[in-house]
Formats: sequence, structure tokens, C-alpha cells
Amino acid sequence: MQGPLTQFLMKNPSVLIFLGLLSAFTMFAAIGSEAFGIGFISTSMIKTLGKTLCFCLIAIAMDLVWGYCGILSLGHFAFFGLGGYMIGMWLMYERTRLIVENSMANAALPPTPEEIQEAIGTQIFGVVGGAEIPVIWSFAHSLPIQLAFVVLVPGLLALIFGWLAFRSRVTGVYLSILTQAMTLALALYLFQNDSGLRGNNGLSGLQNIPGLDHVPQSHISLYFLLASAFALGLGFVIAKLIVENKMGNVIMGIRDNEARVRFLGYHVETYKLFIFTLTAIMAAIAGAIYYPQAGIINPAEIAPIASIYLAVWVAIGGRGRIYGAVIGAALVSMLSSLFTGGQIPNIEWGPINIVWVDWWLVLLGVSFVAVTLYAPKGIGGLFDIIKLERNK
Repeated sequence: MQGPLTQFLMKNPSVLIFLGLLSAFTMFAAIGSEAFGIGFISTSMIKTLGKTLCFCLIAIAMDLVWGYCGILSLGHFAFFGLGGYMIGMWLMYERTRLIVENSMANAALPPTPEEIQEAIGTQIFGVVGGAEIPVIWSFAHSLPIQLAFVVLVPGLLALIFGWLAFRSRVTGVYLSILTQAMTLALALYLFQNDSGLRGNNGLSGLQNIPGLDHVPQSHISLYFLLASAFALGLGFVIAKLIVENKMGNVIMGIRDNEARVRFLGYHVETYKLFIFTLTAIMAAIAGAIYYPQAGIINPAEIAPIASIYLAVWVAIGGRGRIYGAVIGAALVSMLSSLFTGGQIPNIEWGPINIVWVDWWLVLLGVSFVAVTLYAPKGIGGLFDIIKLERNK
């Protein structure tokens, strides 16, 4: 007799295919890395691949809330950034504490805990003219608590915001504007020096993991790549479990005709709140894995434009298709690295001088318009066409 998991996998072979491709990709990257492999993939490229997988995870979250539930959220990168800030606080505090304690170890008199805390505060907040550690850093010394905050803080924000918005039955473009306003308000608050998170300077040096100074960056980058791949695989399975059962039918019904679903007796607001909060947590986890690889986080990272880019990724990949969101995020992220990283030579031909760094956003915008006009189902829709042709 087949168990629920076996039945689910047999009904959804795409899950096994995706996990297989993800495993093969991860093994290829590990073998080619400078850490344990033959070294034809640089450490910087391993970091880029790991960050791309994190983008794929937040794209899945965006596809769930927008592609399946019909909520065009322009604020999910705020949750992504909050996840990064929560883990970044521990990384920066603990690394600074170790540096301070080592520097004071040879003092004639052993430093008091108050002196150590003052030195830590000066090191972290001296750049914004402060020396006192803010209250919000009270648990920054504890990794388990900060990991819990990665889930709790963005999840609670999404829960409160979603409850207020959905309870008022705000829908459509008005809800999108509200989510964008939330993101803008959060970004503007974080830009202030007295926010307790170093204002425009953000949190830096996050790639230096406390206690792992003896481990080279090539190894740490690979570890984060593996963590990113695991999180993406888990996120894909969770998303599939949601959309391939009764809940999936309900949220797609909400997307297509919310009034009819409400008339049938379903509590629409509860379903929307669950999906909104769950995807916010998924986005936060992606951010918590992403920013230690990026090395720095500042308020500019969660500006409203970032959430708009996220919607573009999903639209290009094909919303309403989990694999489409992954394709869109991976494709746009890698192309962005190529065009903005100077890896594609600029074109100089007489009076024409094309600098790809300046033209990348133009190309992205043109691609989005083209997909909207000529392939409204995105790249993922091409697979549907292929399936139809095969079934003929």
C-alpha cells in the first residue's frame, strides 16, 4: 500500500525531476569548486550561484502569493531584507565581540563585562556617532534566538499587515500600493541612523562567520551554496504540497473569482493571510541565507524597486508555475551578473558606445514588455506548448 508521500511524488513527477536537477547542479558546483573539487569554478562564482538559488526561493514565494493566490505583493523583498538583518545582527555582534575580547586579552587588568560591551558598541555604532548598543540588539549574542527572529519578525509583520489589509477587503492595485508603501516606510526607517541598525551604512562583514576564521572563504561559500540548495528544494516541495491539494484549488479560485469562493462558504481572508504570511517567512529565510554570501546589507537592498524586480522575474519565468518562477529568477539573476559584472565586453563602434552596465535595466524592461505581449504565460508557458504538441 502506497503512503501519502509516494502518492504525492507519483502524482507530481516534476518534484522528483526538479530535486534531481537541483542535486546534479549542486554536485557539479561542488566538484568544480576551489574548496573540494578541481577548481574551475571560482569562489566568487560559487557565491553568485548560491545567491541565485536564494533568489529562486523568494521567487517561489512570490509565485505562491501572486501567481496562485492573485495577491500582487510589492513588499516581499522587505521580508527578504528583514531576514538578512536578523541574522546579520548576530554575525556582526559576535564577530566584533571576538575581536574586542582578543584585543583586550593582553591588558594589564582584565576588562569588565561593561567595558567589553562599551567597546563592542563603539566598534559597531561608532560609524553613526554612537557607542551604546540599542535595545533591539539585546539578543544579538544568541544565534538560536536570532534564527528564531528570522522567522518571527517578518512573519509577525506579515501577519499584522495582512490581517489589517485582508480584513478591510483591500484587493487589486490598492493592495499592491499598500505593500509598496509598507516597504518604502520600512526602508526609510532603516535609513535613519537612530534606527539601531546603522542607518545607510547597514551591516557589513557578514561573510566572516564568527569562529570560522580558520576556514577559507572557498569552503564557506560552498557550505552556503549547499544550504541555499537545500532551502530551495524544501521550498519547492512545500509550494507543490500547497498548490496540488484542496488548498491550492481554493487559492486559485480566490485568484480567479474571489467573490464566488466567498459565496461558496470559504473564509477567503484566512486563506490569503496564511499564504501571505507563509511566503513572507520563505522570503525571510532566503534573505537570511543570501546576505552572509553577499557580505553586506543596507536599506537600499529592500527599496520598493527590488520587489518590482521580483515581480518581473516571476512574470518572465511564468507565474502560476512553480518551476517558471525558478527559471525566471535564475535566468535574470545570472544575466544580471554577466551584464553588470563586466563579464561581457562593451561595444565601441564609431560614435556608438554601448556600456552594458548602463543598458542592463533597459534590456530587462524590454524583455518584460516582450514577454507580457507575446508570451503572457512566460518561459514556463513554452513547456505547456511542448506538452500539447506531444499529446497531438
